[in-house]
Formats: sequence, C-alpha cells, structure tokens
Amino acid sequence: MHDDDAQHGPLAGFTVGVTAARRAEELATLLTRRGASVLHAPALRIVPLADDSELLAATKELIDDAPDIVIATTAIGFRGWVEAADGWGIGDGLLDLLRGVELLARGPKVKGAIRAAGLTEAWSPQSESMAEVMDRLLEEGVSGRRVALQLHGEPLPGFVESLRAAGAEVVGVPVYRWMEPEDIAPLDRMLDITVARGLDAVTFTSAPAVASYLNRAEARGMLPEVLDALSHDVLSACVGPVTALPLQAKGIDTVQPERFRLGPLVQVLCSQLPARARTLPVAGHTVEIRGHAVLVDGALRPVPPAGMALLHTLARKPGWVVSRADLLRALPGSGTDEHAVETAMARLRTSLGAPRLIQTVVKRGYRLALDPSADSKYDGS
Repeated sequence: MHDDDAQHGPLAGFTVGVTAARRAEELATLLTRRGASVLHAPALRIVPLADDSELLAATKELIDDAPDIVIATTAIGFRGWVEAADGWGIGDGLLDLLRGVELLARGPKVKGAIRAAGLTEAWSPQSESMAEVMDRLLEEGVSGRRVALQLHGEPLPGFVESLRAAGAEVVGVPVYRWMEPEDIAPLDRMLDITVARGLDAVTFTSAPAVASYLNRAEARGMLPEVLDALSHDVLSACVGPVTALPLQAKGIDTVQPERFRLGPLVQVLCSQLPARARTLPVAGHTVEIRGHAVLVDGALRPVPPAGMALLHTLARKPGWVVSRADLLRALPGSGTDEHAVETAMARLRTSLGAPRLIQTVVKRGYRLALDPSADSKYDGS
C-alpha cells in the first residue's frame, strides 16, 4: 500500500459499478470508505418468499411425500424457507419432515441456520463446496433415492445432471426467484457508462446478476460493445468462480478473491486497480493516471471527464506529440471545433496544478513532457 493511500484511499480516482440487489449498500460502503466513486444499478430483484406459489407447492409436496435427502445450500435461503412455511401454517410439518431425512448442509453458515431452527445436519463439508457434497452423495450411492435440493439463484453446473445420471430423483426447492429489476433505467445507464469506459471496474456477487447484465446488453443490441469494454478497459470482479462462469463463457477474464466474501472482493480491487493505472515520470514529477483522477507526486487531483479523456490519449504515447484532431476525437460528445481541445486542455492543466506536465508543440499539438531518462523505456508503447 502506498504511503499516500492513507490520505485518499487505494481506490481514490476509480469508479466501481455495483450490480448487487442484496447487500449492495454494504458493498458500496466498503468501496467508498477506500476512496472509490460508486455507481449502483441492481441487475435483478429477489421475489419475497411469502408471495411465491412455486415454493409453497414444492414444500407441500415434500411434506406429503418425504424425500430421502435434503440439501441446504444457503443460510438466508434456509431461514427464509422455514419462515415462509411458518407464514403458510405448515412450519411444523416442514420441521418434522427435515428431522426425518438425511439433511446435508453446504457449509458452516448453513449449518448455523439449521441448528438455529432446532435441527441437526447429518453432514457438512469444510469447504462450502457443492462439488464435495456431490462427491459424498455419489460415494454413498443415490440410485432410487429422492433428493430435495434448495435452489438459491446461483446455477449449479452439472450438479443435478450428475445426480440424475446416477439414478436419483431430484426435486428442486425454489427458495427465492430472481427477476428483472422493476426499474431498468439504472442498469441501462450502467451499460452505457461501461461502453463509454466511464467505469474502471464492475462487481458481480451472483451468477444471475451477470446473466441479467449480459441479457440486457443483448436486448439493447450492445452486447459486442459491452464485451469489448470488459475485455480491454473495465475490470470484472466476481465474488467467486460460480459467479464468474457466465462471463468466462463469453471469453471475459475476471478477478476474484480467495474467500468468497464482500471484504476480500474489495481487497482484490484495492490491489488490482492501482496496479492497472499508468505511472509515468513527467517533468520531474511522478504522475499516476487513474480512471477519473490523477496522483501528482502522491497528491490526488480530480480531473473533469474531458480532461481525463485528453490525458488518457496523451498517455497512450507518452512523450510523443498528439495532434489536436486526434485529441478532439477523444473528447466526449466532441463536435468539429478544435477550440474545444484548447478549453479542455486549459482546465486539465489547472486541475493538475503543475502546468508544465503537458507541453504545447506549436502548430502540431500537445505532448506529455516525459522525463528524458524515461524516453527510451516508453518508445515502443
């Protein structure tokens, strides 16, 4: 961590998109506390359980015809299932059912929810891995056995198929359903800003959120542009490997923490985003170019969008002259008047607080005043 990070946070000058519906506020707080600007657009909403006729039907059917095995996959889903059954007046029936079956918990959190309901799990893996649950079931043998699986929004690739192939009857318990957000405008705005490279990173905390984000881009005819932005300029940060699958299927590289939690997800961004910023020795200063701000000798300098567009263009060929025409093309919503470049350049120089960083080359354009010793290093860039 840089010394200056203490003053302005490791994510200062970066804009991060948050697509989560659940716990979005918590994630946004963790990001802003570290200096980031946050753009929030829920990519989906969760239907409350008590309204969910599918869950009611599935629960009644299980009480009438008990399965051999029940797999609980998330703490929030398990608690919600028990609470919803209580609300429908069949809570005791569900608990009696769960006492009489082989109850498997996917990990420690779910185990806690099971114990809180006065039940005891038959087994739980250390790893929170559905693969480990599947291996155990296949070892035990599931032929002719009925398995109820609490679905929780994340796709479980190959899980149901493998159990069915081994002769099990699998019943899904849809604990909550994901749907499109009621107001799609924020998501549309986030997609537009992704394409315009106005985000440095976008975070995903569930596979359905990724699917919804990509489906909406496709529905608006902008999927190729969104994928291009995610491939080159906008970092995709996913809470874990299951969440990353829909992006990887489209050939997008993602980053994810070792532990599938919000805190570690933010830490990954704290290390990755500053590492992606360009740091150049310019006119005796150290200049680090971030998404919407610049660090000049460790001091944070916010720069307006037009100025950032010019600076990113100059930094692609540091030390080389960039023509006014090329700079004009880089300006957001640019017209044909090269005077716009001069106005934006004057503001940029003021924002940077060190006017000599950018040199005017008469009749040719502008260049970043790269220190002579650095010239050879950046020649080929």
